[in-house]
Amino acid sequence: MATEVSHGRSASGVLRADPAYQAFVLLRTVFTIAPVLFGLDKFTNLLVDWPPYLATWIDGVVPGTAQQAMYAVGVIEIVAGLVVAVAPRFGGLLVAAWLAGIIVNLVTGPGLFDVALRDFGLLVAALALARLAVWSRQGRAA
Repeated sequence: MATEVSHGRSASGVLRADPAYQAFVLLRTVFTIAPVLFGLDKFTNLLVDWPPYLATWIDGVVPGTAQQAMYAVGVIEIVAGLVVAVAPRFGGLLVAAWLAGIIVNLVTGPGLFDVALRDFGLLVAALALARLAVWSRQGRAA
């Protein structure tokens, strides 16, 4: 049974109205769904033709073709999204680290500085998710 809080609202009702909790839920949802969808797209290339995004120096280091490297990238992204779903504190850090790698790839390879800048914003949001997950584990969120 929910604990009554001021103005007759339950603790869970007060929590759902908390902007920090709402931010946590939004970030957790997006960083679960987006990596999984982009990871799946690495296998289909429906949204983007992914191999040209791979820096030539990375393509030269990893075995196989650029498309085969994208398959590995897709698996990593799917796993990262699932980790965010079950352990957002760790998953947020994992996604942030992955985005740092993507940024290095984009800046040193195809020169997509605008996409790298966007990914830097996503990296900061992933770090915010990890911090909010710590807040959540301290008993302020369900």
